Amino acid sequence: MISAELLSLPLFDDRHRALAAMVDGAGRASLSLVDHHDVDASCRALVSRLGQSGLLDWAVPEDGGAVPKLDVRGLSIIRAGLGYHSGLADFAFAMQGLGSGALTLFGTPEQKARWLPGARAGTAIAAFALSEPDAGSDVAALSTTASRDGAGWRLDGTKTWISNGGIADQYVVFARTGEAPGARGLSAFIVPATIEGLTIAERIDVIAPHPLATLKFEACRLPADALIGQAGEGFKIAMSVLDVFRTTVGAAALGFGMRALDEARERARTRKMFGGTLGDLQLTQASIGQSAAELDAAALLIARAGYVKDHGAPRVTKEAAMAKLMATETAQVVIDRAVQLFGGLGVTRGVKVEELYREVRALRIYEGASEVQKIVIARALG
Repeated sequence: MISAELLSLPLFDDRHRALAAMVDGAGRASLSLVDHHDVDASCRALVSRLGQSGLLDWAVPEDGGAVPKLDVRGLSIIRAGLGYHSGLADFAFAMQGLGSGALTLFGTPEQKARWLPGARAGTAIAAFALSEPDAGSDVAALSTTASRDGAGWRLDGTKTWISNGGIADQYVVFARTGEAPGARGLSAFIVPATIEGLTIAERIDVIAPHPLATLKFEACRLPADALIGQAGEGFKIAMSVLDVFRTTVGAAALGFGMRALDEARERARTRKMFGGTLGDLQLTQASIGQSAAELDAAALLIARAGYVKDHGAPRVTKEAAMAKLMATETAQVVIDRAVQLFGGLGVTRGVKVEELYREVRALRIYEGASEVQKIVIARALG
């Protein structure tokens, strides 16, 4: 979670501080809803509870509502707080925002009125369908097509690594419409999960179980108003959504890392060895001190990216890339150190640091792998 010391800085507002207190309670409450033997049911229950709590107002804001627009600092506080307690709760929250982000930022009033209330209330599960078997980091290589079909569109192709795939009620799908070569010829569409021609080709099982699937679209016919924004704006829409949510991936990693640090500190305090405790050893103190300093540095990068975006910067590509890169890489190292301090217990299923070790790994890959973030940063520097 984001520390009280950081929250006290002018980078955050009073509403963010109040939100942080609320999130901790929501994170604790979410634990009773998680059944790792049935992640689909767990995610449905978590999304419903998050909607009832009001936290999804931040992920799916409402024009004129209590949360009128996407607030990166607020999203980061929620993801760090939920991640501290439950990786699946963080996932459930984040995917509602990511899966609705294109409509939040570019949807017409009519599209927003139709598709966003259910996502906000937690009664409809949202998903973001961008990646393909041969196009992940290279978005311009997408091959799924949306061709004109009378007044509407025909959608054909395959999407994979789709979070909430198989349980979502609605997908934002990116497809090639051909206005120009490469990235300039992509468009975004809102697609109901019940549409004829959409099948779940495969459910994907990963080391930290989450709902993931490969989707197949065969002659899916969409109405004209399924198009989000303008034809050919798909790449801009996808990057704008990721510009908001990429920073929050770093915040989730921060939550994981802070939990690992707290688990390590408790282990060091209570583990008896060599006539004292594990925490008496200078190597242990060095490990904990290094982790604390690195997590604080990552937290400041997250706060900077959020502050700049929330104060009107049209793009924070470099700042978001730095925040995600450093926070996810740092969390991986901090969690690894915690596992080491736990010894054999650290790799025992059911022990929190073992769970964190599995949960954090994907964050260095999705929404732009660490290697891609380095390229983004270098190009931004010129």
